[in-house]
Amino acid sequence: MTYDKKAETVFTVAGWEESVLEDIDGTGNERNGTYYPDRGVTRATVRYAYSGDIEGEGVVHYLMTYKSGDAPVVAVERFTGSIGGAEGTCVLLHRGSHQAEQVDDAVEVVEGMGTGALETLRGEATITLGGHSDDGYGFTLHYTL
Repeated sequence: MTYDKKAETVFTVAGWEESVLEDIDGTGNERNGTYYPDRGVTRATVRYAYSGDIEGEGVVHYLMTYKSGDAPVVAVERFTGSIGGAEGTCVLLHRGSHQAEQVDDAVEVVEGMGTGALETLRGEATITLGGHSDDGYGFTLHYTL
């Protein structure tokens, strides 16, 4: 699909709460006070702070799998703020995978879920993260209003 605008942004993690839904083998490890199963499913609620062409906050509800190799992740995010100066809210669908220090995520705007100046928003982005960054993570949203 083609879009006529692009917004470049950096997001940082403003909050992360994760809990185990299914622990397949009963084995795992704890990092920073959170238990992660070797194989299993977790639920995480994460708050992201965005700055740049996208300004605001996103609240993301992840379902994450853990296993060796690529482990699938799906999520729905409610964003509140502005994209390219247009203010409102929208919903983003995340579909990706993670392993060790690598995250690959395809993000798609859920059409018909926007409010305010983002009511007709359509768009998508691809995010690839390679490890932890205290400075945040960048991505580009290609979109149409």
